[in-house]
Amino acid sequence: MRFRPIGLAIKRLIDFVVSAVFLITSAPLMLVCAAVIKLDSRGPVFFRQERMGVRGKLFRVFKFRTMVQNAEKIGTITGVSDTRITRVGRVFRKFRMDEWPQLINVLRGDMSLVGPRPLVPLFVHTWTDEERRRLDAKPGMTGWQQINGAATNTWDQRVALDLWYIDNWSLWLDLKIFLRTPLVVLKANTVYGKDGNELSSVPTRVQSEVGALSNTAGKLASIQPSRQETTQ
Repeated sequence: MRFRPIGLAIKRLIDFVVSAVFLITSAPLMLVCAAVIKLDSRGPVFFRQERMGVRGKLFRVFKFRTMVQNAEKIGTITGVSDTRITRVGRVFRKFRMDEWPQLINVLRGDMSLVGPRPLVPLFVHTWTDEERRRLDAKPGMTGWQQINGAATNTWDQRVALDLWYIDNWSLWLDLKIFLRTPLVVLKANTVYGKDGNELSSVPTRVQSEVGALSNTAGKLASIQPSRQETTQ
């Protein structure tokens, strides 16, 4: 792995400065988003969930709520036709606006602007040693995997792309990923997989156990804790 102390220090400084600037300058728009969410459906503005950070350290990720209140009690895997998603939530998800509050996690140091997506610990016990290398890097709001297919990738493709990023990391690579992200977001064609579900974050070996998962409310009850939502 090519993460060196001086490089990590510079990366952290960039994360802190950029996230602070974005949070300050975008605060009015975030307040508008919060108001729209409250007007559209009952429930809190933010959705918080336990995710895995660098070396598997757990933290609470911030997202704008895009589902009905207590949606995590109804189902696990999210899909394009998921009835739990609110009207506003569909727009937010399409353009990744729900991930905007993760700038708070970047400012706090839980995440980086660029890195592998933080996943829930639900299936980590099934990961191989090679797959666990994803946890060598701090998770990011965007990353090499995210700009190269995101949810349209299979689990194995996701892992391969994340590990390529870790093995080839540089500040220049981070800059290229960051600059390419807006175009990928505006295309809005990688939010869900080809089957309409968000399954690229679920190891293939687990997918085979649960079967087809379109409209999946409650279908993972036998293998999951009760308050989890698997997202990209």
